[in-house]
Amino acid sequence: MTDNPTVLVPRRSLTVQKSKVQPVADTDTAWTRLIFSYASSATVWLIWGTLIGLYLSIKFAAPDVEHVAWLSYGRLRPVHTNTVFWGWSSLAMIAAALYVVPRTSQRRLWSFPLAWLSLWLINVSVLVGDILLMAGINNGAQEYREYIWPVQAVFAIGVILVAYNLIRTIADRGIEEIYISNWYIMGAFLWTIPLVIIAYIPTYQQTAISETVIQGYYMHMGVGMWFTPMVLGLTYYVLPKLLNKPIYSYSLGVLAFWTQMVFYTMIGAHHFIFAPTPWWLQTVAIIFSVGMIITLAAGTGNFLLTMRGEGRAIARSYSLPFILAGVISYFLFSAQGSLEALRSLQAVWHFTNYTVAHSHLTMYGFVVLLIWGAIYGILPRLTGHEPPQFWVGVHFWFAVVGLVLYSAALTIGGTVQGLSWMSGSPFIESVKAMASFWLWRAVGGTLMFLSHVIFAFNMWSMRPRSASRASSAPAQGGQAPTGPEATR
Repeated sequence: MTDNPTVLVPRRSLTVQKSKVQPVADTDTAWTRLIFSYASSATVWLIWGTLIGLYLSIKFAAPDVEHVAWLSYGRLRPVHTNTVFWGWSSLAMIAAALYVVPRTSQRRLWSFPLAWLSLWLINVSVLVGDILLMAGINNGAQEYREYIWPVQAVFAIGVILVAYNLIRTIADRGIEEIYISNWYIMGAFLWTIPLVIIAYIPTYQQTAISETVIQGYYMHMGVGMWFTPMVLGLTYYVLPKLLNKPIYSYSLGVLAFWTQMVFYTMIGAHHFIFAPTPWWLQTVAIIFSVGMIITLAAGTGNFLLTMRGEGRAIARSYSLPFILAGVISYFLFSAQGSLEALRSLQAVWHFTNYTVAHSHLTMYGFVVLLIWGAIYGILPRLTGHEPPQFWVGVHFWFAVVGLVLYSAALTIGGTVQGLSWMSGSPFIESVKAMASFWLWRAVGGTLMFLSHVIFAFNMWSMRPRSASRASSAPAQGGQAPTGPEATR
C-alpha cells in the first residue's frame, strides 16, 4: 500500500500570515519568465562548458592541435568543470526549485526581485571566474574551487539569497505540512552555504595536509550535499506529478534523507586513500562510503516502486525516460563509488582515468539526466508549449549513448593504466596504451555535446511566446501538457 503524497511533516514553529501571501498559478507570467530565464541561462553555460570539455577530449587524441597558453589543458580544464558545476547544473536545479517549492507550498514565490538579483549574481560570478581561469588567475590546484575567493563569494551570495527566498516561501506556505521535496531542496542549500565558507577560509589552507583534507571534504560534499539532494528533491515532486500517483513510500524518503545527511558528511577522505592523511580518517571514510548503500537502496527503491507498472506511461513520456535512466544511474554509479573507496580497488584505480569516468557517470548519468527530466516536465506547464517529441528522443539517446562510450572507454583504459603502473612499467607505456581509449572518449564526448545542442533547440521550442498562456490552468492544481506528457 502506498503512502499518500500529502502525508508530510508537521509544522511546529513557522507561522503563516495568510493576509500577506498569494496562491501560485502556472499562468503567472512573471513566474514563467523567471524560471525560463534561469533555465535558459543554465543552457548557455551547458553549451559553453561542454564545448570546452569536447575540445579538451580532442586534445587528448591530438595533443599538438595548438600551443596557445590560454587554450592549454591546465587552464581550460577548470573552466569546463566549474562552468558545468556552477553555471549549468546549479542554475538549472535552482530553476526547477523555484517551481517546486512554491507549488508544494501553495504560495507564490516570496520575492521576485530577489530571485532576479540572484540570477545576475550567479551569472556574473561564472563569467568573471571563467575569464580569470583562462587568464591563469586561480585559487591553485584545488579541484572544483579554482575560482578565486571574490568570485566564489559573489556566487555564494547569490545562493544565499535564493535560499532565503525559498525559506520565506515555505514559511508562508498555505498548508500545515512541508512536503519531502522541500526537505531535500532546503537541506542542499543549508549544507552548501557552510561548505563553501569552510572551503575558502584561509586558515584551513596553511599547510599541505590540512588543505588536502579540506579539499577531499569539499569536492565530495559539493556533489553529495548540493547536487544530490537537490535533484532527488526535484524528483520527489516531478515523478509523482507526471505519473499522477503518490510516491510509493514517504517513510523510505525520510530514511534516505537522514542517512544521506549522516553518511555522506564523512566520506570525502576516501579520495585520498594511501595519502599522508590520518589512517583512521581514511578508514572512517571507507566505512561511511559503504553505509551509503542504505541511502541508495531506500531512495532508488522508492522511485522504482513508484514507477512499477507504469511502462506504458514511461514509453509515451518525454520526461520519464530521463528520470528512469537517472534513477538507475543514481544507484549503480553511486554504489560504484562506495566500492571504489575500498583500499584494494583504490590501489588499481586511484589517479587513473577510471575516476574521470566515475565522475561523469554520477554527475552526468545521475544528476544531469534528472535535471533534464525535471525541466521537460516543468517548462511546458508554465509556457504552454511542448518540445518536439522526436528531438527530445534524439537528445536522450545521443546523451545516453555518448555517456556509455565515453565512460566505458575511460573505465577500461583507467584499469589498464592502473595495472601498468602496478607492474612497474615505464610511465610512457601507460600513455601509449590510453591512445585508443582517449579517441573513443572524444567520440562519446561529441555525441554528448550534440545532445546539448539539441536540448538548447528544445528549450527554444518551450520558450514563452507571449504574455498570455495558450491555455489556462487552475490556480492550485496546475495543468498537464496535452501531448505525450498527458500520461493519465
